[in-house]
Amino acid sequence: MADRKAAGAGAAAEIVFSHVTKHYPGRRAAAVKDLSLVVPAGEICVLVGPSGAGKTTAMKLVNRLIDFDEGDITIDGRSIRELDAVELRRGIGYVIQQIGLFPHMTVGDNIAVVPRLLGWPKQRIRERVAELVELVGLEAGDRDRYPSQLSGGQRQRVGLVRALAAEPKVMLMDEPFGALDPITRDRLQNEFLRLHEVERKTVIFVTHDIDEAIKLGDRIAILREGGVLAQYDAPDAILASPADDFVARFVGADRGLKRLALRRLSEIELDSPNGIPPDAPRTSLQTTIRDALSLMLTEGAENLVVVDDSGEVAGLLSVGRVSRLLAEP
Repeated sequence: MADRKAAGAGAAAEIVFSHVTKHYPGRRAAAVKDLSLVVPAGEICVLVGPSGAGKTTAMKLVNRLIDFDEGDITIDGRSIRELDAVELRRGIGYVIQQIGLFPHMTVGDNIAVVPRLLGWPKQRIRERVAELVELVGLEAGDRDRYPSQLSGGQRQRVGLVRALAAEPKVMLMDEPFGALDPITRDRLQNEFLRLHEVERKTVIFVTHDIDEAIKLGDRIAILREGGVLAQYDAPDAILASPADDFVARFVGADRGLKRLALRRLSEIELDSPNGIPPDAPRTSLQTTIRDALSLMLTEGAENLVVVDDSGEVAGLLSVGRVSRLLAEP
């Protein structure tokens, strides 16, 4: 995904952790220890690791829900300690697993909470609410419904756009899809990626699920117990070259297959379509290499016909070609 002062309306902002350490009283080990990393403006950084690795603590340091003991965090070059905590938080979108919608307020009023606190004109608020409701595929009439009248997936959509309502530069997301069923979770992950292309923000996203991290992250920060950064890089780089045994175990023995999920058939060179087997299964250029391999294995086929959006044959994918891709560094 492409790159994009103080947290506030519009665009996106670079976030920098500089040797940040956080201790909780009564605990010997640090929750976060000497954490340094840069999240470029407009990118999604996913914090992932086992329980006790300090993922949520590190995220909450950014909007000062938790204060740090050492180091500094800057947003577009300005220390968050220089900013009023209330104003800082109003300028940062925040999405949590429990969603946190106000049950006595309509969908529209829930989305409008922060813009109203910021003193936006009523007409601007109405236009922004209408824009966001449409953006996540809800009906215009849903603005007048209450959270209890929505499905879990719809409520999470509302929670997501509420965080976007005041056009923040930064969004913090704490396992927002963790409580959803697998089908709804996958749909909302895709919806989130689509929204991010439309309204590009700098996102820090916490999850315990390495597959979710690989799917969503421009960069992944893998933390080990004690809040120590084990590796910080693009998903493909981590899967190709884990920094140590801890990272290798965490991403899983199937990391080669996980790498295949990062690339679509449109991104690789396909074999010539000459001599297409008449019974070969077909798939589109938008299919991931991993899903294409799964289809071939399921169908017991050594070749897969790949077609473009118009249904024309674009080439062939063979099991041998996938094997060679797996061997690439």
